[in-house]
Amino acid sequence: MTEYGRGHGSEPWHPEDPLYGESYGDQGAYGGQASYGNQDPYAGQQQPGWGAPGPEQQHHHYEYDAYAQAAQPGGVPYDPYGQQPDPYGGAAPDYYGTHDGYPAPPQHQQLRHDQTAPMPVVPPGPQADDWQAAGHDEPWQDEPARPEPEPEHAFFSGGDPDQDAENAEDTAPAPRGNRRSARERRDKDQRPKRRGRALAAVVVLAVLAGGGYLAYDRFGPAPDYEGAGTGSVQVEIPDGSPVLQMGLLLKEEGVVKSADAFTEAVTENAKAKAGLQPGVYTLRKEMSAASAVALMLSPESRNNLTIPEGSRAVAVYERIDKKLDLKSGTTAKVAASQAKNLGLPSWAAADSDIKDPLEGFLYPSTYEVNKKMKPADVLKQMVERAKQNYARYDLAGQAKKLGLDSPLDLVTVASLTQAEGTSHDDFRKMAEVVYNRLDPGNSQTYGKLEFDSTYNYIKNQSELDIPISAIKNYDNPYNTYFYKGLPPGPIGNPGEDALKASVNPTDDGWYYFVAINGKTSFAKTYAEHEKLVEEFNKTR
Repeated sequence: MTEYGRGHGSEPWHPEDPLYGESYGDQGAYGGQASYGNQDPYAGQQQPGWGAPGPEQQHHHYEYDAYAQAAQPGGVPYDPYGQQPDPYGGAAPDYYGTHDGYPAPPQHQQLRHDQTAPMPVVPPGPQADDWQAAGHDEPWQDEPARPEPEPEHAFFSGGDPDQDAENAEDTAPAPRGNRRSARERRDKDQRPKRRGRALAAVVVLAVLAGGGYLAYDRFGPAPDYEGAGTGSVQVEIPDGSPVLQMGLLLKEEGVVKSADAFTEAVTENAKAKAGLQPGVYTLRKEMSAASAVALMLSPESRNNLTIPEGSRAVAVYERIDKKLDLKSGTTAKVAASQAKNLGLPSWAAADSDIKDPLEGFLYPSTYEVNKKMKPADVLKQMVERAKQNYARYDLAGQAKKLGLDSPLDLVTVASLTQAEGTSHDDFRKMAEVVYNRLDPGNSQTYGKLEFDSTYNYIKNQSELDIPISAIKNYDNPYNTYFYKGLPPGPIGNPGEDALKASVNPTDDGWYYFVAINGKTSFAKTYAEHEKLVEEFNKTR
C-alpha cells in the first residue's frame, strides 16, 4: 500500500506512450496516471462492468495534475468528492468504490519532499505484452527496489551473527540477467569458506584426540614391565643426576619400560630417596621399576669403587685390581710406569726419596668403575678428584703461612693427622701436635715427630706394639724416630676433614697423645704423657 499521492514508480507515464489514455481510461485502475488510493476511476461516472471499457471512457482525455487535480471535459475541474450518482442506487456517494477501499485525497494536497508522482501499474495479460511490444523493458525491472525488512538480530533469533552476515550477502538481490553468474560467484566464494570450515573441524578433532591421548598418558598408569628381568646390563649414573634422568638412562638401556614408572617407584620407596647414588650399576633387562629400584639399593648391583679415608696407595691398587678382575699387582705396575702421565701437579714428586709419587693423590671417594675400564683410567679419575679438592684450600699459600716448604708438605701433614687420629673430633689437636714437634727448638722432641705410623708405612703394616729399639735403629727416610722433620711424602691419602684440620690446627700447646679404648687423649708435657701410657698398658 502506497501513501496518498505516491505511486509505484519515480516517473509519470509519458503522454507519448502508445497506451497513454487508452485501456480503461486515463483515470482507471489500470490506465492513466492514477493508481490505487489516488483517484476513484469510477467517481462521477456510470460504472461499467469489468469487461470492455465504456465509450465515454475511450475518447475523453483528462489533463493530469501532479498534485492530484484532474480536469473534466470542458475545463471543469474534477471533484473526487463531488456528489455523483450512486451506481447501486444509494443516496450517499460511495467513498469506498475504489479497489483500495480508501477515499481519494482532497484537492490541492501537496506532495511531501519524499514523495514522487504516481506510477502507472500495468496489469498482466495482453496489455503487458503490448507494453513489451512497444519497446519497453519489463515493468518490474524499472521499479525501484522495495526496502527489505530489517533482519532480526542474531541475539534475538538465537542464530550466529557471522552466519547471518554471510546469509545476508548470499541473499542480496541481483539483476535478472546476472542471477546465474551471481549464484556461480557465490558458490565460488563459498568454497574457501567451506574448505576452511572443514579444515577447522579436522583440526578440532585432532586436538581433541591428542588431548585425550595426553590426558591418558599423563593421568593413566605409567608403562612398566613385570618381574625381576633377565640377562645383565651395566648402567652408569653420572654424579648429580636427578631421579628423572636416572629413569631416562635406565629406559635407554632397556632396564625399565618408562622413566615415569621408575620415578613413581622411587617415590614409593622411602630408602630410595637418599640411597640412590651415582655410579655404575649391574642390572637386568626389562625389570619392573620397583625391582630396578630395589636392586640399585642393594650392594650387589654397585660397580662403584669406594676408597676409604687414609688408605695407602698399595691398598688402592689392590681394590682396583679386584674391581676390574685383574691379576694382583697389575695396577701397581701401571702406577709405577705411568705416574707422569696420570695428571699429577708439578709439585707432587718434589723429593727423590718419595716411595710412591701417587701417594696422597688417590683421593678418598666413590668412583664409577666398570670392567671395560683400564687401571690408568681409574687412577686418572682419582688424581683429578684430588687436584679439584686441593685447589679449594690454596695449599701453596697455606703451606707458607704454616712454615712449610711446599704444598706437598701440607698434604703430608694431613696424611699424618689422618693416620694417627682416631676420630674427626681430634684431628685439629693432632695437627697441632705435628706442627709443635716439627719445631726444632721444642724441648719435648727436639724436632722429631716419632710417629709409629711412619714406621708402619715403611713396613706396610699397622702394628701397635712396636719395640722402641727396632724403630730407633731403622734407617729410612720415612722413619720419624730416626730422622727429624717430615717424611719425604705423604704416608696415605687424607680425607677432607684431615685436610681442613691441617690448615686450621688448634693452638693449645699439645705435644703428646695416646689412644685408649678407641679414644685419643692428649697431653702437653712428657710427665702427663707417661700417665697416659700407664693407663694404656692397663687396657692391653
